[in-house]
Amino acid sequence: MTKKLLAGNKYFLYITAFFSGMSIMAIELGASRLLAPYFSSSQIVWTVIIGTIMIALALGHVIGGRAVDKNPDPARLYSRLLIAALWTAAIPFAGKYVIAGVSLLLAMLVTGNFLVWASLVSCFLIFVFPLLLLGTVSPALIKFSVDNLEENGKIVGQLEAVNTVGSIIGTFLPTFVTIPAVGTAATFLIFAAILAAISGAYFFSAHRHKARGAVSLALILGLLFLPVENSFAFWESDLLYEGESIYNYLQVKETERSVIFSTNVLEGVQSILMKDGTLTGLYYEYALAGPLITGVPAVSAAGARPNGGETAAPAGGPGQNSGETPAQNLLILGLGTGTYAALCQKYFPSLSVEGVEIDAKIVALAEEYFQLPENVAVSVYDGRAYLQNSGLYDLILVDAYQDITIPFQMSSLEFFTAVKAHLREGGVLMVNMNMRSGKEGAINDYLQDTIRSVFDHVYTMVLPNITNTILFAAEGPGLRESLAEGLSLLPDGEPLKDLLINLRDGLREATPGPLILTDDKAPVELLGIRVIDELIANNLQYYQGILKRDGIDGLLRGMGL
Repeated sequence: MTKKLLAGNKYFLYITAFFSGMSIMAIELGASRLLAPYFSSSQIVWTVIIGTIMIALALGHVIGGRAVDKNPDPARLYSRLLIAALWTAAIPFAGKYVIAGVSLLLAMLVTGNFLVWASLVSCFLIFVFPLLLLGTVSPALIKFSVDNLEENGKIVGQLEAVNTVGSIIGTFLPTFVTIPAVGTAATFLIFAAILAAISGAYFFSAHRHKARGAVSLALILGLLFLPVENSFAFWESDLLYEGESIYNYLQVKETERSVIFSTNVLEGVQSILMKDGTLTGLYYEYALAGPLITGVPAVSAAGARPNGGETAAPAGGPGQNSGETPAQNLLILGLGTGTYAALCQKYFPSLSVEGVEIDAKIVALAEEYFQLPENVAVSVYDGRAYLQNSGLYDLILVDAYQDITIPFQMSSLEFFTAVKAHLREGGVLMVNMNMRSGKEGAINDYLQDTIRSVFDHVYTMVLPNITNTILFAAEGPGLRESLAEGLSLLPDGEPLKDLLINLRDGLREATPGPLILTDDKAPVELLGIRVIDELIANNLQYYQGILKRDGIDGLLRGMGL
């Protein structure tokens, strides 16, 4: 009777195919956003997600096909959809705790490839079961819809087409609508409600298993009024802002002395605004050497020009000029919250600053929380694409690398060749490289060799107390000498001068090397994950020693728990 009801109403089967396909893709994209704040959104994590989901769907197809042959009762299919809906609805509430627990456990046990294993185990525990259930939909719908062999090809083709159209919409809808508008947690709840609605519609229309229909209805009503907790950093209580954009997890934290911006839940501070105007010692303050090298006149922190208002430029080197120093301009690829731009405006008010940031929400946070100067020209665009249509600059800062998330198109030989073409004579490239490693052949070695293959003179300094390395590149010689000249114009006792003297003394010139990244071959994710594993191993070595020596009780005591 039930099969006849469905066979006589093929539209309901197509609706099921459409929304199940949509939900699969929505859950997949939600998975990437749930994992990204903890494990990054690199190609490696995406590979884990896609591979896990394909395994789940393949198992679902096999299990669903066998199940429907054994018992072709549609109530079983729609019961599985209801269970998938319940599981999906639980992901926003339980998923982050699963990730935290898996990460803690594996951090104590795994010595290599932590990100791969942690993301893989988390993905399996959270997403395999509901996607396996959704994988059972296609074989069951084909069984219910095919009445004769003469039209089976046509019907199967139509079902697959409808399912694919749903998948297409399920790809675009979360990315461009639900996640930016209401967040990842609410996106899971929306698609859980859709699956529950399909399940409930079947049970009520078939007049069978009314209790399951009531569960579907209760789930839908519960999701409508359920308060959604969007916090990924659930252990934090003093966040000024936490949200998501198309590209990033975003977090602004306020302390007594500072405002801190991060795109990672666990670690990795992108910028700090000190409320009293003092320096932080972070990488972007060392990049203030760039304007000094090219001869931009500086002022002290108090706002007065050194040497009684004289603005002599350094002689010789990349920034050599004759006569009055002309106005210079700076392009920042990866503006972030504009901390570096604001510092340039503070110390080099004559410097024209232009910033490019791909994430519009980060720009909004920069304006709201980080005092982004109004006279900084900001473009929301991809850095490399913007560079292709831009003019010439005296200084270009590349600051687009976030932990393991390194855009390969902004790390290649072709990219740095384009950067060089957009530098004026005597211009300087600055690059923030944020994953220092003690091993040879790491990601920073590749970046350094790639840049050195384009520029004749490259200098780097490993910055103290952080994992960043700052790089300066120019065509002409004398970069270090130009910096020394610029520093001589700053008054003694100026905090910036002391910081940049350390930079001057720590600069080392790079020699050509064979490790070249190209648009065709730039394995930045694999290179980055090696460094991440090294950093994690170093940080957790202490706790792993406690675990081996004193067991879990000793570990908990050592962590203050």
